[in-house]
Amino acid sequence: MIPKKYSEIIFILVMGFGMSLLMTLIITYINTGIDDGYIDRFLKAWSVSLPIAIIAALILGPPIKKVVDKVTK
Repeated sequence: MIPKKYSEIIFILVMGFGMSLLMTLIITYINTGIDDGYIDRFLKAWSVSLPIAIIAALILGPPIKKVVDKVTK
């Protein structure tokens, strides 16, 4: 079992993974449709979007959490 102190970073990684996966699947479909090359196009786009999503979540997550905490107290 992973220690609780790593829960925030694990949340960010899983959220970045899930959101980039879903968004890339949908955006690739909208832009190019589904045909024989869909999976290749999706994987190419996802290989770019996954690191960007994780880095963005790592940078933006903590300040956004502070804002949400202030607004909801």
